[in-house]
This record gives sequence, structure tokens and C-alpha cells, in this order.
Amino acid sequence: MRNFDLSPLYRSAIGFDRLFNLIESGQNQGGGYPPYNVELVDENHYRIAIAVAGFAESELEITAQDNLLLVKGARVNSPAERTYLYQGIAERNFERKFQLAEHIQIKSANLANGLLYIDLQRIVPESSKPRRIDII
Repeated sequence: MRNFDLSPLYRSAIGFDRLFNLIESGQNQGGGYPPYNVELVDENHYRIAIAVAGFAESELEITAQDNLLLVKGARVNSPAERTYLYQGIAERNFERKFQLAEHIQIKSANLANGLLYIDLQRIVPESSKPRRIDII
């Protein structure tokens, strides 16, 4: 994958900082751990499923601020020193960020069978919905 230098655009584009930050963060999102799915349940409902096998509820943290959803997993107890012949299960801490569109709200989160489910809903205020203008 190519890395693009967006710094020349910062000099002449005013007010597009957020857009450039989104593009850069998309380029720099390292690794695929933990794996996740984003599902469209219906027109206004979404579900994120994150594979967090081995993490307890107390070791997971979900934070929403502005249009950013941050999911962190941090092991409280360091596992005892083990000798592996093969280690295919990652047991490391993680931080996964999701950029949310406007009017997306987090409705619930639950942990089941090693998957963390986060349910989201788009709630558009009446003032932002299209309205019909009668011609008189």
C-alpha cells in the first residue's frame, strides 16, 4: 500500500483538517488485531462484532467521544510464563478506533461467546430530515 503525503494540501485547504486526519488515520491503521465485522442490520441500525476471545468484561473498555468510538482491551493479570510449542492465539492488549458518522449513537454492548457486540443506531433529528415545502 502506498503512503501519500498530504502536507501540501494543508497549506491551501482550510477547514478540511478533519478529512485529512481521517485519511491519514486510515492509512496508518496497523494490523488486523482484533478482527471485527461491521454489519448493516437495517437502514438505521448497525452492529460491530469484535473477536475478543480470552478477555473478560472487566478487561474491556468502550468509550465514545464526538464521532469516535474507541474499544480497548487490557489484561489485568499478566499470564504466567509459559513455554509454547506453537502460539497462534494472540494474548496482547489492543486499541481499535471506529470513526462514526454524524447522528450515530451507541445503543448497547454485550459480550457473548468471545465476541463483543456493539449496537449502533442512526437517529437523525427532525431539523435535519428533508421536509416538503408546499408551493402556494
